[in-house]
Amino acid sequence: MKAAVFRETGKAMEIEDISISKPIGREVLVKLEAVGVCHSDLHILSGDIPHPLPAILGHEAAGIVEQVGPEVHHVKPGDHVVVCLTFHCGHCEQCGGGNSHRCTTTEAMRGPEEPPRLFRGAERFTPFVNMGAFAEQILVHESGVVPMRRDMPFDRACLIGCGVTTGLGAAIRTAGIRPGETVAVIGCGGVGLPAIAGAAIAGAGRIIAIDQIPSKLELARAYGATDAVDGKEGSVVAQVMELTGGRGVDHVLECVGLKQTIEDGFAVLAKGGTQTVVGAARFDLKVEFTALHFLRERKVQGSMMGGVRNSIDIPRYIDMYMDGRLKLDELISRWRPLSEINEAFDDMKAGALARTVIEFGR
Repeated sequence: MKAAVFRETGKAMEIEDISISKPIGREVLVKLEAVGVCHSDLHILSGDIPHPLPAILGHEAAGIVEQVGPEVHHVKPGDHVVVCLTFHCGHCEQCGGGNSHRCTTTEAMRGPEEPPRLFRGAERFTPFVNMGAFAEQILVHESGVVPMRRDMPFDRACLIGCGVTTGLGAAIRTAGIRPGETVAVIGCGGVGLPAIAGAAIAGAGRIIAIDQIPSKLELARAYGATDAVDGKEGSVVAQVMELTGGRGVDHVLECVGLKQTIEDGFAVLAKGGTQTVVGAARFDLKVEFTALHFLRERKVQGSMMGGVRNSIDIPRYIDMYMDGRLKLDELISRWRPLSEINEAFDDMKAGALARTVIEFGR
């Protein structure tokens, strides 16, 4: 099969022919139809987060089941599916406590004594987050494979595999925004826009979108933002405080993952407010807060994939899109074939686009 192979930090990926194993045990082989280009992959490409090489990146996927292992029963060949990176065992402490997205086992991986999933001769390729979706096929643990209705377009469905689930879930599940509360969302891209949508669905009374690109702020209003703050027009903290009469906001959803944005988010919290850090940061990033602010019961918490429960939440999010309650069409700025994967990341670095989707039929 064709795959975009990442061999060296700072170097472009190359399209190569590699081999993929047949499914064993609880594995599912999926023919991919669409894959979103997510900022987390850029962290690997740029070396911000260490990763074994050579690797196949990509993790926001939708496609059609081709084969299943002998222990798989909930999907079959021909099923349309979303593949989500929160693979889980179902029996560890986290899974048993209702937090399968935090699974502590390695069941999603093949053991060292088993043949590799991706290879070419003696060479092995490491799939990013046990997926490796910048390829025509992926072989994954069944727990991340979620059947979906057949009228759901693949290019929209793949976004739910990561970005939409992360942002929407951070607002609804992790932050637990309540009706009437005031929310600030920092970063209006493929995660921030769904976070805005989630805040609106949760009934937030005021939603302040923060970005440095006017076109993204305009799009944020379409997703439910009531106010917009341009980070290039002075201090973000000062602008948010002016908008809120000096009170601050009840919730901040930080969807960028930078030191400045995380620190700004904490600074604009009202007494008793909570910042939920959603953005993926550099491996070595450290942030600083004024300790006195904690006496005002300000809180900072993380969010992993929006607390998603794969088999429950992903079908619901799909229904929300099909019913017109969740915007996905506007998230896609460009479609490209796999051969233009490097250009897709150039688009991301430029910062003007929400999401590029790789379509394998192009």
